[in-house]
Amino acid sequence: MKNQQKTLSVTAEIQIKDNVILEDGLLAIQQFCKDMNSEPGCLLAQAHQDTENPRKIRLWEIYEDAEAFQAHFESAHTQAFFDKGITSLNWASESRPLPEAEGTNQ
Repeated sequence: MKNQQKTLSVTAEIQIKDNVILEDGLLAIQQFCKDMNSEPGCLLAQAHQDTENPRKIRLWEIYEDAEAFQAHFESAHTQAFFDKGITSLNWASESRPLPEAEGTNQ
């Protein structure tokens, strides 16, 4: 239970810039998620495309802890993705799982 409370979840909405070919942007984001999933401490990285605006992508990421999340930003592939300049960040949010209630059978 204590380890679960250290887990950090991140939800972010990014947008593929208008000057980027949509398919190229989607391929780059798919590769970025694949690279994130290979990071030590990354438990999950998924990209979901908005149903109304195909240029809006929501990233769902789960890290073992805040240190793993910080290491994500320092990784070479994250810096390379940012340097490409294909997306902009609309918003991001961090959260943690609720502690398990005493007496639950999960």
